[in-house]
Amino acid sequence: EVQLQASGGGLVQAGGSLRLSCAASGFTLDHRAIGWFRQAPGKEREGVSCLTSSDGRTSYADSVKGRFTISSDIAKNTVYLQMNSLRPEDTAVYYCAADLVETKSHTWYLQHGMDYWGKGTLVTVSS
Repeated sequence: EVQLQASGGGLVQAGGSLRLSCAASGFTLDHRAIGWFRQAPGKEREGVSCLTSSDGRTSYADSVKGRFTISSDIAKNTVYLQMNSLRPEDTAVYYCAADLVETKSHTWYLQHGMDYWGKGTLVTVSS
């Protein structure tokens, strides 16, 4: 069974950092598309970052470029999202997601999402 478990959320002051983790089970991260998405209260879901493990390419939403970094540890079957210089507008529930076959563009993934989703982890950034 494909499962994704996000963790690492919490309360942080503006300007601070957090690292989110997404542990995958039931499949390996090799040659997959993995993404982080977020949803703030009253807002639509937003694609934050995407990584395709076959070529190592990454993509980011304009709102997080230069502040967030997505990475993966194949040996640990875990994907990370390092979030620096956090802002109050980054407050949201963050979800990790995966596509088992890399068939779409990063832009498509960030706009439309992926096939498998984990439960979210709440990030709250205080001003």
